[in-house]
Amino acid sequence: MIRILAVDDEERILRLIRNALEKEGYEVTAVSDPLKIRKLRLQEYQLILLDVMMPGMDGFTLCEEIRDLADCPILFLTAKTEEKDIMRGLGIGGDDYITKPFGIGELRARVAAHLRRETREKRHMVSVDGVQFYLKEKRVRYREKEIEFTKSEYAICEYLALNHGQVFSKDRIYEHVFGYEKESDNSVITEHIKNIRAKCLKVGLEPVETVWGIGYRWR
Repeated sequence: MIRILAVDDEERILRLIRNALEKEGYEVTAVSDPLKIRKLRLQEYQLILLDVMMPGMDGFTLCEEIRDLADCPILFLTAKTEEKDIMRGLGIGGDDYITKPFGIGELRARVAAHLRRETREKRHMVSVDGVQFYLKEKRVRYREKEIEFTKSEYAICEYLALNHGQVFSKDRIYEHVFGYEKESDNSVITEHIKNIRAKCLKVGLEPVETVWGIGYRWR
């Protein structure tokens, strides 16, 4: 499910956003205190709606603080439409503006358009069918549960998951994980896949499929 974070000090606006977007099937986290988002896992959101005029910390300052932590579109909600304000917001990493007051239709359309066009390379977290890969920390979570992989197991899972649907031979997987300079050993990959499956089953996950005679793929 696509997760959206909405930050606005007006509860009325937050209720409007939640009602409008949840009806579209999105999961919405609504926060009225901008300082509280420091406690959130920003990598888990696919889009952020950020009010500009807020007490304590304005949206521009907050955007500058979180831009390197979030690999997703940031849309400002604002009544400030002067060119200098727009230029500032876009210059610090914002992707678009939604001018207050806005209609439900415009909100839904803007959000859908940015989600549809989003192609930036993910540096922090990638979610593949509910499995969350934290790329810098080399961690995997599924349904709020951590899956404890070894370094090699994680590398195999990330490689298959980020190319989900594609089939890779044991040799190809070995070369990606251990490098070209080492002699391929198919039994190593077989054993790693066995361990990966056992650990995933403990959290109710069966992501790695064997394609007989070819190799493996992420379902």
